[in-house]
Amino acid sequence: MTRMPRPYTHPSPHAAIVPPYLLARIAATDDPRFGAASEAARRSLLRDAPLREWRRSGEVPSFIASEHPARPARDERPAALPGQAPAPDRRISDAGGLETLPGRIVRREGQPPTGDAAADDAYDGLGETFALFARVYGRDSIDDAGMPLEATVHFGDRYDNAFWDGERMVFGDGDGEVFRGFTESLSVIGHEVAHGVTERTAGLRYQGQSGALNEHVSDVFGALVEQYAMGQDAEAATWLIGEGVFTELVEGRAIRSMLEPGTAYDDDVLGRDPQPDHFDRYIETTDDNGGVHLNSGIPNRAFALAAVELGGFAWEHVGRIWYDVLTSGRLRANDGFHRFAAETARAARERFGRDSAEERAVAGGWSAVGIEVPRE
Repeated sequence: MTRMPRPYTHPSPHAAIVPPYLLARIAATDDPRFGAASEAARRSLLRDAPLREWRRSGEVPSFIASEHPARPARDERPAALPGQAPAPDRRISDAGGLETLPGRIVRREGQPPTGDAAADDAYDGLGETFALFARVYGRDSIDDAGMPLEATVHFGDRYDNAFWDGERMVFGDGDGEVFRGFTESLSVIGHEVAHGVTERTAGLRYQGQSGALNEHVSDVFGALVEQYAMGQDAEAATWLIGEGVFTELVEGRAIRSMLEPGTAYDDDVLGRDPQPDHFDRYIETTDDNGGVHLNSGIPNRAFALAAVELGGFAWEHVGRIWYDVLTSGRLRANDGFHRFAAETARAARERFGRDSAEERAVAGGWSAVGIEVPRE
């Protein structure tokens, strides 16, 4: 196992797409071409800090609650009447560059495009994410009971992240030098919605191996949302998370690669993608909630390898297996990689049969990253 030094003093964010170690690297650059990016990364790290405290204490950060005392109660009506096919209930708000939530609502379900790219991308992306969960897995929104899909765009001044705050997806516009706006990536939108699904199903604790699995599950469904929307099979898919969020000024394909962890970026400003691709290289660190964004590369690769081995549409086989595990009720909040792997093999047998191609592919994917699944 590899030990990574703590690169910065700020705590890490809760359920955010950009890992703190990457922001820290950008914040430390003295390249004059990236002055705005460096300052934006420093502010983003400071803004993300209360999110970790919220996760630890259970208290809502001030910029979510107390700064908005007159906030109306949530509309808890289901998105669809009994007997009807589920339909999304999307609500997009605009923070206007401020750091208060939820912001001013600018588009509700069924309303025409606003003309604001971030708001309309968020609306469309939430629709694509809802479609995957509803049509493939029969899930009615995040809570399976028609929960409104709420998102806030234009959060903060050049905020370099996107996150799930326990209630809504929140998207920054990026700094314009390293990062573009985060609504431009469908996998980012799907990733953040999936954090809400995990929270309401398995409830994987956001720390250490269970936290890496939490991030992994969001990457899985972020990738599947993009593949489903584009009609891509496993072979044609890029398996990239956050493709397109970097500007042309840096050398980076995406924030993470599921199929090839450690290869998403390699740049003087960004550094080299540090994700491990094998359990032998698991990173022990106190940073990043115990390396949740780092070590998620290990299960990510296991999933992608299993999907490529099976071919066809990943959401139809390995995606179903992972969703079955997530909603089985058998996972515990602190479960690690080996327990999760065993549950995926069990779910593959239950859905597709003992010694099925699906069970063999899942076991093979885990074995390739150094995690052996006991045969039953």
